[in-house]
Amino acid sequence: MFFVLSKLMGFFLVPSHILVGVGLAGIAMLVIGYVRAGRWMLIASIVLIAAVGILPIGNGLALPLEARFPRWDAKRGPPIGIIVLGGGVIKPQMSAVRGEIVLGRTAARIIAAGELARRYPDAHIVFTGGNSNLIAGGSVEADYVVRFFEELGVPRDRLIVERKSRNTAENVAFIKQLVTPKAGERWILVTSAMHMPRAVGVFQKEGFAVDAYPVDYQTIGTKDPWTLSGSLMGGIRKTNLAVHEWIGLLVYWMAGRISVLFPRPMSDFPLPAHQQP
Repeated sequence: MFFVLSKLMGFFLVPSHILVGVGLAGIAMLVIGYVRAGRWMLIASIVLIAAVGILPIGNGLALPLEARFPRWDAKRGPPIGIIVLGGGVIKPQMSAVRGEIVLGRTAARIIAAGELARRYPDAHIVFTGGNSNLIAGGSVEADYVVRFFEELGVPRDRLIVERKSRNTAENVAFIKQLVTPKAGERWILVTSAMHMPRAVGVFQKEGFAVDAYPVDYQTIGTKDPWTLSGSLMGGIRKTNLAVHEWIGLLVYWMAGRISVLFPRPMSDFPLPAHQQP
């Protein structure tokens, strides 16, 4: 039920879908004779779409998400494993049709994992990604990830692949069952910087300690909230992504999948008195 609800909300609460829906409703109002109301709805739709696309709204929403977790500090020591979250990393349906691996918009996750695999040759590589479509069926990302990692020079015996999960909550639950992490082990979590707060929050809720390794940044820094978008569709896309993550945080918090509304690094929490130096 949680999966279905999250997917439906994820579709209907996309800002661009809402704004286009207002425009279509305005056209419908014009057709049935409600000219004044229809005209205002259509104008509102066009103006708001332009505002979202041109103004730095997406930057302002995305920046707090991407700034929540700093870049990973390699001085903390080598990891025992590197966890890569799927979700747009590989396009399985297109890969099946084209006969070669087609990477998606979050390909930076798997590229970063390949780099980490070379840097830490003793670490396990864990990939999790099934079919996230509301109506299941067809290929999944994990069907192609082994081949891609092997092309990056990562041998098969270092890979642990999970192919049943459909969302972030299932990613974490199934990974935990596969690797059975132990106290004191260091695991790196690779996912998009904007997605990192929600992902880490789920790991924290599951009692699985991970070090964040954010990639796939969509913002460049504190100047972004004051910089106009370079393209209409670019601004709309970034706003859609950021709103999706903010809604995801709210839904996961309300459903008890994360403990706090806006998770942060575990290093930000003070140690209990008996653990302090």
